Amino acid sequence: MKTFLLLITVLTVLNDTFSEIEQPKLVDKHANAETQNLYQNLKSLAGNKTLFGHQNTNIYGVKWRNKENFSDVFDITGSFPAVYGYDFWHIETEASGVEPVDYSFDDYVRWTKWAIAKGSLVTFSWHQFNPVTKKSFYDLTPAMSSILPGGSNHEMYKAQLDLLAEFFHQIAPHPIIFRPYHEHNGDWFWWGKGVCKEEDYIQIWRFMVNYLKDEKKVHNLLYAFSPDRSRIDLEKGFEDYFYGYPGDDYVDIFGLDNYWDVGHPQNEDPVEINQERFITSLEALVDLANQHGKIAALTETGIEGQRDPKWWTRRLLAGLNHSPKTKQILWVLVWRNANEQHDKKHHFYAPHKRHPAADDFIKFRKNERILFEGDYTGIYSKDSLVLEK
Repeated sequence: MKTFLLLITVLTVLNDTFSEIEQPKLVDKHANAETQNLYQNLKSLAGNKTLFGHQNTNIYGVKWRNKENFSDVFDITGSFPAVYGYDFWHIETEASGVEPVDYSFDDYVRWTKWAIAKGSLVTFSWHQFNPVTKKSFYDLTPAMSSILPGGSNHEMYKAQLDLLAEFFHQIAPHPIIFRPYHEHNGDWFWWGKGVCKEEDYIQIWRFMVNYLKDEKKVHNLLYAFSPDRSRIDLEKGFEDYFYGYPGDDYVDIFGLDNYWDVGHPQNEDPVEINQERFITSLEALVDLANQHGKIAALTETGIEGQRDPKWWTRRLLAGLNHSPKTKQILWVLVWRNANEQHDKKHHFYAPHKRHPAADDFIKFRKNERILFEGDYTGIYSKDSLVLEK
């Protein structure tokens, strides 16, 4: 009898242990089932597949604008990305008395639901305008303290979060990966290093997360933290990554924005050296993510204007496929393809039809490890993820 009871006790402990391992430890302890499923399914892909993403992919392209069910990526490959990147810069104006920009709250609801219905992931960054001057996110007037509790713009900030919460509720139960205040270790945004105090950055991140999940009852978010590679000294072993880190209880995803190592025009070091650094940065990111129980993603990258026609296979794919560690990068997102006529500039990160890089992009798409939309099903469902590629 004692032996039987001992066996039952051991089995119970083992079952509890396995259950604890299987359950993702998310920022939001009340995250809904779809959000938990997504995180668990992403973890299951680590080391096996990497999803490809593109910012604003179905909103406009180099030669087109406001064309339904279209994308420069689709135009070349016949597939949409597996990850759709959007930004709340357009939406926040509706709560803040700022001159509205091109697209509305309802536009983003429609695009997001469309992408999710097709089985893709959706990630939102937030190029928030300067809350003091109500000008561009590039306006470096100090402003972070004004939106903290007790600050002169705190109520306006909460109104912005209220609108974002309304958006998240309209998308629910489907999850969104929320990536606010990115590249904060750089000095080009008002929330950046040298403009914003590190302790204020940490405080606003924690307030934002607590407000959304506890006050507004938003339970379909994964929170991504994404410093910029150019401000991380690799000689220090990647310790610079944790500048402004709000803590493990406030971050689900370890991201990295890395344009610097993959063809940034201000980086004049030899390609071979930069490729080694690119690989080092990916491996270090994965190491940190694993140490903290998170997942790793290359949350922004690319080469503006696609100046290297072999960039997709020779730089990006070679880096992602370099080692068992780099293969644990779960997705990669390249930046937007600005519309030439509307934006009056050549600013694009995915090739378009008849571009010299188009053939190499197709090779990238065909690689067995790279997933586009349609290469899998069931990513929001428990025990239903199926790889078609």
